Amino acid sequence: MSDCIFCKIVAGDLPSKKVYEDDQILAFHDIQPASPIHVLIIPKKHIASLAEAGSEDWALIGQMQNAAAQIARELGVTESGYRVITNIGANAGQIVHHLHYHLMAGARLSPLGVHN
Repeated sequence: MSDCIFCKIVAGDLPSKKVYEDDQILAFHDIQPASPIHVLIIPKKHIASLAEAGSEDWALIGQMQNAAAQIARELGVTESGYRVITNIGANAGQIVHHLHYHLMAGARLSPLGVHN
């Protein structure tokens, strides 16, 4: 998608501070981190959100999970703990409509909950 910021990062048209890359997945530091460690993990294939994923995408989504675990090990946060989350839709706070996981760590994170 030509107007998708993450597709532009995948294409190399926009810079990123990469932490992981393979033939199907790219991970990089968030430019507006919400925790001391905040990495975005994206498929190189454009999928708008988890809700838009088709059955043909589940293997790729599994690879994203595996990449998250590998990145956590490489960043040394496996034992202290980390969070992996994806936002789906406006009420969940999805801003970029390209499937992505937030891997957050480096501090005690607040519990997730509903906020008014």
